[in-house]
Parts: sequence; structure tokens; C-alpha cells
Amino acid sequence: MTTNYQVAAGLDVHKKFIQATILWINETKKQRQFPRTHTGLLGLKDWILEHKCDVVACESTSDYWVNIYDLLISYVLVIVGNAHDIKVLSHKKTDKIDSEMIALLALKGMIAPSRVMPRYHRDFRKLVRLRHFLVGKRTDIKNRIHSILDSELFHLSTILTDIFGISGQRVMQGICEGSSIDTILQSIPNRVRAKKEAELRELIEHNLSPGALMQLGHCLRVIKQLDEEIDMLTEEARAYTLRTHPREYRILKTVPGVGDIAAITLIAEIGNFKDFISGDKLASWLGIVPTVYQSANHIVKCSITKRGSRIARWIMTQVAHGAVKTRKNVFREWYEVKKAVIGTGKAIIALARKMITIIWHLIVNDEEYIDKYSEPEQPESKTVHTIRIPTSTNYTLEQVIVLVSDAINFLNKRGPDPA
Repeated sequence: MTTNYQVAAGLDVHKKFIQATILWINETKKQRQFPRTHTGLLGLKDWILEHKCDVVACESTSDYWVNIYDLLISYVLVIVGNAHDIKVLSHKKTDKIDSEMIALLALKGMIAPSRVMPRYHRDFRKLVRLRHFLVGKRTDIKNRIHSILDSELFHLSTILTDIFGISGQRVMQGICEGSSIDTILQSIPNRVRAKKEAELRELIEHNLSPGALMQLGHCLRVIKQLDEEIDMLTEEARAYTLRTHPREYRILKTVPGVGDIAAITLIAEIGNFKDFISGDKLASWLGIVPTVYQSANHIVKCSITKRGSRIARWIMTQVAHGAVKTRKNVFREWYEVKKAVIGTGKAIIALARKMITIIWHLIVNDEEYIDKYSEPEQPESKTVHTIRIPTSTNYTLEQVIVLVSDAINFLNKRGPDPA
């Protein structure tokens, strides 16, 4: 990391304002506060360019740094540092001291720049994150419906495996609309009605309170709207992925446990896999490597660091779960061995780390995943049975003919080879 900076600017970014400090190598400093508005950002840019700063540094606080980075990156080097690392190096007291400390660290080259993706990819990542956000909200509404039904002793979940499947939705929708029991049962698919008709009839005869019906109706309408929005976002994200990252998408889909959503999410969160020099570096960036404390020859490994993208780390955990639930594969075999030693939870995280390093290798080297259990089995070669006939130079021709005749008789009595 270079330290040849003569003038550095440190920015302490807040929601409504930016506290800025410009620091020279001779310890001269200037401080000024700018409102976090379009006018304020333009004033900050002019102030920094006026004093000919070599570098501008700020913390990666929420998304507040994005507008500053996009505005200044064309004119001056902008370093977006990890907020946790800067806090370790500084002792914060006031906003002015914060910005001065950031400027000092930047001037000495002590801030490691974070990985900033291009603007177009950040927009794609925001799209995928919005989809995950809406899926989480839909899950919250579904849990709320479970709570409403359970409080009314309407135990639909004990009869149907998924109350938000076709049958469950038609039962709840029919109840909200005040339909008769026979009408509700007729709307259910035949295969479900044939097995569960008596139980469902007995359950639907139990009336819900007016308050519960009102809440249930609102929740069902919200879920329907969320389903439509999530489907639209999914199609947009898939179309963008196939247009801009078809190779990565194709390779990811060959890995056990990786589906459409997992592949799209990993591409959105990681971006260019070649930015990392190894799979271990990528695993470290995702925060699925153990925290290590070392003193002399004593090494202690604790829980994972959780330093990187939370969504990417979560999706890799889901991929690991999916891999161990599919048909026999190398990942499942490796997991079973690890689980017996370190337990289920740690084994899943260890598998996620192993899988991301393999994924890095596949994408960087443009290779598709091939599992040894997916290769076609080679036909077994027939075993040839031989009979050794003892011979000697002292045997006469008549004696050799007798030995051969005995061998033929033995084979005829033994019968054909069952193979």
C-alpha cells in the first residue's frame, strides 16, 4: 500500500451531513461540514479539488458513501474503508476527530480499500437484494397467518403439509369469502380431497371470529401482491444474468444444490470471480472462514468472521443444505464424514466453504462440475478362468493327450460360466 500522499481528505459520512477534514503532510488541516444534498455534494467536490487532494477516504457506512464515490472517483482516488477496521485503528470522540483520523490514516496509507463494484453491477445487486427483502417480508406475513389460525384453534397446518399450497390457499380464500363447505371442498384438487376430505370438513365447520377473518383477508391480499412483485423481479434478474453472465450462470447450475436463485444471487453479490487470487480469498471475503487468534505457538480458531456479504453467506449455507439432500454426490459424502466429527451445524458451514472454493476454481478455469457418481459406470469385464495343466519334458505325447482330455471332461461337468 503506497504512502506517497501529500494531501488527504477524510470524510465522516452521516445521513444528513458530511464532516470533512483535509490534512497535509506537514500536519496542516482544514475542516468543514457539508449537508448531504446534491448542492452539498457538489460543494464538497469543489472544495476537495480546490485543495488538490491526492486521496479521499471514508467509511463504508450503509450506502451513504455511494454518491460520494460516484461523484469523486473520476477526479481523485477514493478509498472506501471497512468501518470495523477503521474503528480498531482510531478512538472516536467527535465528528471532527473522526474525519481527521480518517484523513490521517489515508495520508499514511493505512486504510485498505474495500472492493467497489461498477455502478451497473451495483444496480443489479440492489435488484436481487430487493427480491430477497420482499421474500423475507412474505415469510413474515405467512408466519403471521400461522399465528392467526393457531390462536383460533384452526389447525390447518396439521392436515396440509403446506397451507400456502393450492389446497391451503383455496381453503383460506373460501373461508374469507364466506363460501359453503361443499364449495370449498370442490375447489380443492381431487388427489387431496380424496385423502383429507373428512378432516377438512370437520375443520372448516369451525368458524373463525370476525377479527381473525379480517386479518386473514388482508394478509392473503398482501401475499398475492408480493408474489406478483417477486415474480417480476425474478424474471428481470434472470434476464440480466443470462445477458451479462451466461458462462458463470451455466457453470453454477452444474454444481449440486445450486438453483436459479442461488446462481443469480452469487453472481450479483460476488461479481467478477477473477478479482480473487484464490478460492480461499473468496471464502475469506464472504466471511465463512474461522476467526484465528495466534500467540507464539498457540493458535485458537473460533467462529466464522462474518465479515462479507450476509446474503451471499446465507445463500451458500442454503446451497450446502441442498447439496447434502440431493442424490449421492461427493459433497454429501464429505459432509457425512465431517458431521460425525464436528456436528451438523459446523459441518454445513465447512461444506459451504469447500463449495465456494470449488465454485471459484470452476468459474476461473471455465469448467463445469462433474461428480464422480454422475459418470456412467463402466461395464465389468468378464473374468477368464484358466486351468493350468502341469507339463514336463519327460511326458510322452500320449500322456499329454490324456491330461488334455481330463481337463475337457472337467469343464463339461462344471457347466457354463454363470457370468
